[in-house]
Amino acid sequence: MLFLIYVDDLAKALECYGITAILFPDDVKVYLEINSPDDCVYLQTVLDVITWASKWQLSISVSKCNLLSVSDLCCERDYHANDNKLTHCFTCCGLGIKITFDLLHLQHVHDVVLKANQRAIIL
Repeated sequence: MLFLIYVDDLAKALECYGITAILFPDDVKVYLEINSPDDCVYLQTVLDVITWASKWQLSISVSKCNLLSVSDLCCERDYHANDNKLTHCFTCCGLGIKITFDLLHLQHVHDVVLKANQRAIIL
């Protein structure tokens, strides 16, 4: 119940900006299509909105935050949350599935096979 109370403000704030977000008890994933420099500024504005957590005395673990650009183009802009620079990454894990910048599933399949082989050796 507390989760719903805390997250309701965030959901409403992001809804005002027309942002697609997926909310989990300990995670928020924000999706935004970047087509212009204005969209980059917009994304930073949205990241500033997410810092609503400090209002509720919830800390954001910026070290666990990252940016995944799904494109062949390199994202050269830096984004910040709570005055900390976010890390650009090539792979991101969501609900146990690895997502890569090129949306190929090879890394995820490799990791699943590796884990299965490790467990088979243990038995």
